Parts: sequence; C-alpha cells; structure tokens
Amino acid sequence: MTVLSDKEILQHIERGEIKITPFERKCLNPAGYDLRSVIELALIPGQSRLVASLEKVQLGLGVMAYLYLRSSLTREGVVGGFAVVDPGFSGQLTINFHNLGQNIIKVEKSEPIVQIVFHKLGSAASKGYGGRYQESAGVVESKRVKSC
Repeated sequence: MTVLSDKEILQHIERGEIKITPFERKCLNPAGYDLRSVIELALIPGQSRLVASLEKVQLGLGVMAYLYLRSSLTREGVVGGFAVVDPGFSGQLTINFHNLGQNIIKVEKSEPIVQIVFHKLGSAASKGYGGRYQESAGVVESKRVKSC
C-alpha cells in the first residue's frame, strides 16, 4: 500500500476513484484531506460524542483510507475512535470523540476535525464495501453485529 500525496489525491479525484463532496482545495494536505465537523459542539470533560463529517466520501475499489484526529484536538485532551474506510465505501463518516482533558472543548461547524489519509491498494479489491454503514448520512449510531 502506498499513501497518496496531494497531487495523487487530485489525480484520483479527476478519475473519479475518490469523491469528496463538498471538496475544498484549502482542506487538501500534502498527504491527506481535512474532514470537517457537520455541527458545532462543546465536549465537557469526560464526555463522548459522535460527530459526522461535513463531507461525503466515496472510494473506488483501488483505494482505502485511515482517519487521524487533528493534532490540535489531541493536544487539548480529545481522543477519537476510528475505523478503516474500505474500498467502495460511500457516505459521511461518523467519528467518536472523547474529552479526556479538564476543559470544555469547543468545535465550530465546518472546523477541520480529522485528516483522511488515502492508500492505493496493490491491486483493486474484488468487491466494494457493502456493510451497514454504506450511504451513511449524518451521525450513525452503532449497528454492531457479533459475527462476520
């Protein structure tokens, strides 16, 4: 797997292998893209909260992604729960934030909250993601099932 650079991300977008809606060039980083909060929120110390990305992300079969919390939020005591974004996924992403700090953490609507880092697979996946979170819109609570 290879991490895509900003130039490669743009090439994949032009070819339709990655779609980010809405796309803002200012959110593009050298090795990823900043996803923003769909809402304004205030996390009190000890509180967990699910937050949806403003952007809808769609991946082709040759690309997957990981999410990473913005370092400025980690420096304030926020930790996050993240999952792999599989090839073929389409939808908004739900992120779990937990405030381990001593202060209320405020996040503005449209503020960057996580960076999505895209990886090119060695070969395209044989099938795309078809799980319970496909076409997610807004915050989606757990749909956990205890078997594959």
